[in-house]
Amino acid sequence: MLFVGTHEHSLDEKGRVVLPAKFRSRFSAEAFISPAANCIAIYTPEAFAEMVSRLQVQVQEGSVEPKVLRRLAASSDEQRIDSQGRLSIPQRLRDFASLENEALLCGAITHIEIWNPDDWEGMAEDLDRSLADTFWQGGGI
Repeated sequence: MLFVGTHEHSLDEKGRVVLPAKFRSRFSAEAFISPAANCIAIYTPEAFAEMVSRLQVQVQEGSVEPKVLRRLAASSDEQRIDSQGRLSIPQRLRDFASLENEALLCGAITHIEIWNPDDWEGMAEDLDRSLADTFWQGGGI
C-alpha cells in the first residue's frame, strides 16, 4: 500500500481535515498521527505498529536510544476517521506544523504527511533539484 500524490485541503473550524478518497480507502476507522520533520505524519495502524516494532529492535540493539521510542509514543495520537472521512488534528500538532486554514496532504510512500503549504513549497523546490540531479546522474533511481 503506497501513498503517492498531493492534495490541497482546508482545515475546518474544529481542526479537522478531509482525507482524500484515494488515501482514505487504505485506512480502517483509525489513524495514528505523529510530529515529523516540519509536518505531521499520518499512519495506518499497521504501518505505525511496524514502525514501532522496527524502533523497538533498534533500541534493543543499542542503535537507537530508548528516549526516541518514548518520545514517539508521547507525542503521537490515535484518532478516528469519521464517516465523512475527516481526521481531527490536535491543536498541539497543528501548532507544531504551523497549520492554520490550509493544508497540503502529501503521499510519503508508507504514510501521509500534512504540510503547511508555504513550508512545503520551500522544501519541495530544494528537493526537486536534488531528485533531478540524483535521477539524471545515476541514470535513474
